[in-house]
Amino acid sequence: MTDSIDRIADIWGPLTPHARGTAWPARVDTHLEEGITPDSVDRWVQSACLLCSNGCGCDIAVKDGRMVGVRGRGGDVVNHGRLGPKGLYGSTPWASSPDRLTRPLVRRDGVLVETDWQTAMGTVVEVSKRLLEEKGPLSLGFYTSGQLFIEEYYALAVIGKACLGTPHMDGNTRLCTATAAASFKESFGADGQPGSYTDIEHCDAIFLFGHNMAETQTVLWTRILDRTRGPNPPTIVCVDPRRTRVADEAIRTGGVHLAAKVGTNLALMNALTRELFVNDWVDQEWVQAHTVGLQDLLETVEHCTPEWAGEICGLDPADIRRAARIFGESDHVLSTVLQGFYQSHQATAASVAVNNLHLLRAQIGKVGSGVLQMNGQPTAQNNRECGADGDLPGFRNWDNAAHVQELADLWDVDASVIPHWAPPTNAMEIFRHAEEGTIGMLWVSATNPAVSMPQSARMRKILGGDQCFVVVQDLFLTETAQLADVVLPAAGWGEKTGTFTNVNRTVHLSEKAVEPPGEAKSDLEIFTLYAELMGFTDRSGRPLPSWRTPEEAFEAWKEATAGRPVDYTGLSYDQLRGPSGIPWPVNAQTAPDGTDRLYTDAVFPTHTDECETYGHDLLTGGAVTETEHRALAPAGRAFLKGCEWTPAHEVPSDEYPLLFTTGRTVYQFHTRTKTARARRLNEAAPDAWVELSAEDAAGLGVAEGDVVRVESPRGAIEVQARVGRVMKGAVFAPFHYGTWDLTDAELDSPSRQANELTMTVWDPVSKQPYFKTAACRVVKVRDGDGPSPAPTTAASAPAQADVPPTRGGTPTSSVVLDPIPLYPNDPAQAPRSGRVPVLPEGDARTSEGGRS
Repeated sequence: MTDSIDRIADIWGPLTPHARGTAWPARVDTHLEEGITPDSVDRWVQSACLLCSNGCGCDIAVKDGRMVGVRGRGGDVVNHGRLGPKGLYGSTPWASSPDRLTRPLVRRDGVLVETDWQTAMGTVVEVSKRLLEEKGPLSLGFYTSGQLFIEEYYALAVIGKACLGTPHMDGNTRLCTATAAASFKESFGADGQPGSYTDIEHCDAIFLFGHNMAETQTVLWTRILDRTRGPNPPTIVCVDPRRTRVADEAIRTGGVHLAAKVGTNLALMNALTRELFVNDWVDQEWVQAHTVGLQDLLETVEHCTPEWAGEICGLDPADIRRAARIFGESDHVLSTVLQGFYQSHQATAASVAVNNLHLLRAQIGKVGSGVLQMNGQPTAQNNRECGADGDLPGFRNWDNAAHVQELADLWDVDASVIPHWAPPTNAMEIFRHAEEGTIGMLWVSATNPAVSMPQSARMRKILGGDQCFVVVQDLFLTETAQLADVVLPAAGWGEKTGTFTNVNRTVHLSEKAVEPPGEAKSDLEIFTLYAELMGFTDRSGRPLPSWRTPEEAFEAWKEATAGRPVDYTGLSYDQLRGPSGIPWPVNAQTAPDGTDRLYTDAVFPTHTDECETYGHDLLTGGAVTETEHRALAPAGRAFLKGCEWTPAHEVPSDEYPLLFTTGRTVYQFHTRTKTARARRLNEAAPDAWVELSAEDAAGLGVAEGDVVRVESPRGAIEVQARVGRVMKGAVFAPFHYGTWDLTDAELDSPSRQANELTMTVWDPVSKQPYFKTAACRVVKVRDGDGPSPAPTTAASAPAQADVPPTRGGTPTSSVVLDPIPLYPNDPAQAPRSGRVPVLPEGDARTSEGGRS
């Protein structure tokens, strides 16, 4: 399939329906720059897409030394040739953007000026050495991304943990995927995705918990649509406060849309869990043999009736019972989880509750039965694996002296250098230390915390203050880079070689296709240059890290994984150049071709000497000690863990009567440093907006396109309103929009940055901040001069009929879903008054036209 189909309108492309148990048909998607044909391409270079966490295999088209397009790899295990709109239209335009960083910058007299690498890195090294001498390693911090390569993460981990000895290392994966990792550790003993994408072909029910897959992983959603539109379709259950395309498909398949109030996920999960017990849907024999904690979980949820949860969540108890019955009576259930759970109240407890459902039903490690605790970023998995965040490399336990010694022996350093005397420092604490000046130098790579972190005004003050020296390496002068003391120009995707692993453990090789612009260097080159200039060595006097090329770094990483659940030892660059996408663990002895799903033998890495963590109390975050863990004697059994629901930190009040929640749109990725430089994507979602329910809008006298001010106790934004499909009482805004592309006049206007409103509160276990539970109020500022810039093609679809379609978004036949009423079960949510028209029954409106 080529550019003959507009993939702004037809987000998921032509469908290829097929029956349960049959292979997903291939469909190769291609996009080339205008004037370029497949025959005129000089060469195609193997890679995989970096614009969501799906990890779609692709080839980069190169013409005259430039990247000019992409095509899907038909034989790739992840996407079978398909690419989403971001992958098609956003993969390459940014690379030739005229505002790329091409030379280092240093701040002189308050202004960033160009300089050479010797001066820039010399400044970074001088500050590093001075701080080490004056304050020690705790004065240095690193904040990285979910978008680098394995080789780069591992280099950074070795520098931070073995050379400097700082515990202050984390990534923006803390914002998107920390809860996924935490839930796996709490339930199964170690990180790592249990399920497989291939489970979609074999399941008879799919539960999506806080996961708008139709927009966040478009190709994976196409894979589900090809099942729901074929013979023997699975039933869909959607948990989301917005009426997304996922919710539409749930209703269409006879499933359930559970639009739980923001901040009440755990109450719903406890009720679903209780229903498994009271209806005898628990596989008692399997649970007794393969889990611990059954009785405690039963006692925790015993009082959590559907009526109790319905009152808290704003749901019909019958819908809760219906969803539980689907889970309890289906033979093969697949569950996916994402930010609607991870970034909301009691995140880890709610996500662990999803694991509990699968354990109680023995729906794990079997074909068609699994859990996908999803990632938001393409290489978030590698950040967690390699230890560039708060973890130790190879899923090792920082609290296990033997695990620390393994790394000390591998790196030939004294074990006392490797931080393990206290829990690793999470991102929220790192920025607090930088705010106080305890961290005197903060190195930010491939991410944009000035936009993506909560409470934006506070972040700008931290990054722009004199109390902390800030280093930023990136592709562009992002909002964060503008505040830095030193800016290092980095090579991007297609301009360097490396490996990365998608959300279901599939490893891809991305080959260098073109040279980076100007003096830009790969992140691996930057990190190893820093190590050389700092003079880092091991105990034998050899350089540390000792490797310099990507392939050498990959071979070193393989050594770090030997004997651990995350086993890469059977992989090589040559092997990855053959088949497209190999899931770990891979080793010569038991899995030479990779592993599709984990725990097929129902044995989990929970043994005290093997596990990645001893666990936590899900309510308080209190750590389980090694002695306590050993007393539980898990011995390869999974943990069933429960937790009481509690109200969120910030609840609606007379002053702030609504709940503000942030999220994504299908056409933009993170803070838009790549996607906003792709014309088609940016025209489809050019500016920020806020979504209100029809009833809330009517009560406020707000119509489509009116300018509103949304205020929380921390800040405010002024944007146009979309009167749409969010539930009553909730206010939704996309978090992508910062300031880098605004004119001087626009910069003087009120903010459009969603994180002005969010708060510095985080989950007690995963330490992931809450972006979903800020109390807010909405005030109309003035009438609009047209509809809001929100896309009309997916979850941000308008409630009224006369809104023009998204630019490029006039639908084709393959995108139009079956008509479904906007308010099928809840007349209270239907618009009743004000300037918003009441929709006739049955009017679906579903045929609407940093590295980050």
